[in-house]
Amino acid sequence: MKITKASRILPGFVWRFLRSLSEFGLMLGTLFLAASLTPSLIPRHFAIQGILSGLSFAAGYGVGEALRGLWHWLELPPFRQTRRVLLAKLAGAIVCLGVVAFFLWHASEWQNSIRILMELDPVETARPFSVAVIAFAVFLAIIFVARLFNLALRAISGWLNRHIPRRVSFLIAFVLTSWLFWSIGSGVLVNAVWRGLDSSYQQLDTLLEDGIEQPTDPLMTGSPASLLEWKELGRTGRAMVAASPTRDEIEAFTGAPAMTPLRVYVGVRSARTIQERAKLALAELIRVGGFERSVLVITTPTGTGWIDPANQQALEYLHRGNVATVSVQYSYLASWLTLLTDPEIGAETARVVFDAIYGYWRTLPPDNRPQLYLHGLSLGAYNSDLSMDMFRVINDPFHGIFWAGPPFQTPEWRRATAQRESDSPAWLPRLRNDSPVRFTSQQNHLGSPTDEQTADWNGLRIVILQYASDPVTFFDPAAAWRRPEWMQKPYGPDVSPMLEWYPVITFLQILVDMMTATTTPMGYGHVYAPEHYVDGWLAVTQPPGWNASEIDRLKAMLAIQLRKD
Repeated sequence: MKITKASRILPGFVWRFLRSLSEFGLMLGTLFLAASLTPSLIPRHFAIQGILSGLSFAAGYGVGEALRGLWHWLELPPFRQTRRVLLAKLAGAIVCLGVVAFFLWHASEWQNSIRILMELDPVETARPFSVAVIAFAVFLAIIFVARLFNLALRAISGWLNRHIPRRVSFLIAFVLTSWLFWSIGSGVLVNAVWRGLDSSYQQLDTLLEDGIEQPTDPLMTGSPASLLEWKELGRTGRAMVAASPTRDEIEAFTGAPAMTPLRVYVGVRSARTIQERAKLALAELIRVGGFERSVLVITTPTGTGWIDPANQQALEYLHRGNVATVSVQYSYLASWLTLLTDPEIGAETARVVFDAIYGYWRTLPPDNRPQLYLHGLSLGAYNSDLSMDMFRVINDPFHGIFWAGPPFQTPEWRRATAQRESDSPAWLPRLRNDSPVRFTSQQNHLGSPTDEQTADWNGLRIVILQYASDPVTFFDPAAAWRRPEWMQKPYGPDVSPMLEWYPVITFLQILVDMMTATTTPMGYGHVYAPEHYVDGWLAVTQPPGWNASEIDRLKAMLAIQLRKD
């Protein structure tokens, strides 16, 4: 009896829900869902595709509802449910379903157009049923929240309408409802998620990993002779110090006398304040003789404090170990969480550290101090850009900058891209020969000493390494309503030739790509390869004693070693 009753209630409930949905919104949402199946920059797992398709379906439905609401607000006559209108709706639904079927048929082909470029195995199917189930679940969740919002809006507006005019009450109710939902979302849900993530990342940062032991060499940070405690360096700091190649390893490869590179790292738990951490970094750098090396690099880490070993080893082998690197951690959270919770901490730390190191460096005799460079990857590049004022250092400039994968909001990157030659693409800008800035990618575009372009490259050298398939660099909020410049053909060599721009959809695609940018093979997306770091450091620091065959051998060795790790 209960089963029979439930079987009658459930279909009725489902039917009422389906009838409550906007027909125009559903058709537009279906087209948005279909467009979300097209390729973007990063290959998608079917679960990621399902989430993206659900978001796109909801976005299209929302646009349809907004247009329908605008129609009623303008007090235009409603469509009568005539036979002709019903036939038009039916024809529209059939067309939309046909479009979805067509796009689903080509979904695996589109994904393979990226996967093959990135040397991944092609997929045989895009798993359309799984994608549809996930997309519908995401759509239902968004509709549920939207219905709750609308219910609260109507309740508040109805109460206010007893005392004030209808449209005024609606406007006030909309503001109050938005504030209420934002408070619940940011104050309750976000805080709960934040506490969980903060605890997880904090525990991960304190984790003492197997195989990484405290160094005994007094010139290594964290050793018994160091000013810094080994345990307080954090997981990324300890990994950075331990990954340094030895003098013997460098000599064995180069066949020439070498030195053990110096790596100074200050963890976020090494001192209470940014100023104290910067002072520790300077004192430790002086203690180990960092200012007596030929090359000194201020490396700004990513949000977790991570330093890419591919970058460091490329530089250290090029200069046969005659290198000192200093870095100060500003967070143990992932970069996107750092930006959400404390967006200024990275830039402030980078500025204080630069002031301390550069301030001491400039007091040294110009003929008896190292060449000074700045480096940063991803969020590290962004904060490195904000660390110094060119007008302040112009009278006593440092020697160069090397950034990899700078985020789209990086000021110097945006200026350089905007000033590129008109016949160069946005994904690989080319500036005037007298510009200090050069861009490169998987293929070396920095030239050789005999090239005319390189011959005019004097003074401060700035190299920006970026891949055309990196959504962290090429995310553009304006992609929601206009085609980004980097999507003008010809595309980059690691971008699908089937890529197309769709309003709203492309924005959602690149947003999801940005969240999965480090899932690609090395050398694509936001995962930078050691051989490409070699090209950048070679151009910026100009190490002596290397020929083309030796450089190729170094690239091959680093590629094998670091990909294996």
